[in-house]
Amino acid sequence: MSAKGTIVLMGSGELTGSMVEVHKDMLGRLGPNARVVFLDTPAGFQLNADQISAKAVEYFRDKVGRPMAVASFKSTASSAAIESEKAFLSLKQADFVLVGPGSPTYAVRQWSSSPIPDILVRRIEAGACFVAASAAALTAGRFTLPVYEIYKVGEEPRWVDGIDILGRFGFKLVVVPHWNNAEGGTHDTRFCFMGEPRFRVLEGMLPAEVQILGIDEHTACIIDLERNEARIRGVGGVTLRRAGSELLLKKNDVAPLDVFMGKTTRRVLQRPPTSVGTPTSAAPPDSFWNDIHSLEAVFHDARDARDPERMAGAILELDRIIWKSSHDLESAESIPAAREIMREWIALMGTALSSTSRTTPDGLGPLVEEILKLRDELRRQKRWVEADVLRDCLQRANVMVDDTGNGARWRVGGQE
Repeated sequence: MSAKGTIVLMGSGELTGSMVEVHKDMLGRLGPNARVVFLDTPAGFQLNADQISAKAVEYFRDKVGRPMAVASFKSTASSAAIESEKAFLSLKQADFVLVGPGSPTYAVRQWSSSPIPDILVRRIEAGACFVAASAAALTAGRFTLPVYEIYKVGEEPRWVDGIDILGRFGFKLVVVPHWNNAEGGTHDTRFCFMGEPRFRVLEGMLPAEVQILGIDEHTACIIDLERNEARIRGVGGVTLRRAGSELLLKKNDVAPLDVFMGKTTRRVLQRPPTSVGTPTSAAPPDSFWNDIHSLEAVFHDARDARDPERMAGAILELDRIIWKSSHDLESAESIPAAREIMREWIALMGTALSSTSRTTPDGLGPLVEEILKLRDELRRQKRWVEADVLRDCLQRANVMVDDTGNGARWRVGGQE
């Protein structure tokens, strides 16, 4: 099939710093007047679906520098006919469509009886860019994975039909994002939370001609139909697996689309030359995110346990990882996303403070003291913006901070 558009599949991070340049590059090819649309179906059942859409609009406005419209098609049952038609029209006019988080099986159920798959295919044929990330990436292939049903509910491993947009362009693939996930800490959550034992079972259920396309987190696989090539961008890599054989494509690799169509097993890749003097001992990008995912578990456990000392310790350790990686060229693209995580943790720490009883300074003492220790460390490093964020969090919780020659002092509201 002749087509001149682009399909971008992301393993995660579609609204983080790690994917900003990918979005900008794709839009740069479409021109300054490209119409950008966010499709909200995968999260349509969630109570915060509109907030997710608003976050996407804000991200594109502030980080990517482009306005974004929302095509709202939350479900076939709840969408009024006129609202559905508005969403379809928005998609028909779009040059760049982003679909992201939610449930892949829910999205497939809503789209299968709608014109949306056909609209997306026609837009790609006409030269548009279709970006499917996280849950949406799972839907793009011949089969999709019921992640929540298997991982959280305990149902038996199985595949269900996908909308197979990729199949319309000659690809016999299933897409598995979060390929290198490490959120489980003590248990295996690779392969989109399935872990290796379950994923081996799932792999054995696929028809022989279907390849698995595994995409690491904060990584994009850019399928350029006009140029007949796929390029890997972001932090990690992409894995093609079929019948016991495996091909790993690393960041910045370029491969012909025949590889993705199963027409050749030869490793026909283009890779930029290694820079002279690049340290050979640098940790791979996976290590960077594995460390952060492990630290995330520590931080959220500490937050649940209302343990301010461990929360502050996790933030300081994240700051150390970011500082160290700032000298590692392999992790350069991931640093903005890591900084966003650190700011989020600081805000969550402030939220934990604001939910603490304020009837006595003694009840606040341990948490406030740990936050001030973290603030002092940031000030020592001349990280004034982050230090001010902590002070502002305290003020929103009615804790006033006074900087004196003997260090910071704090008080609740108007107390002296």
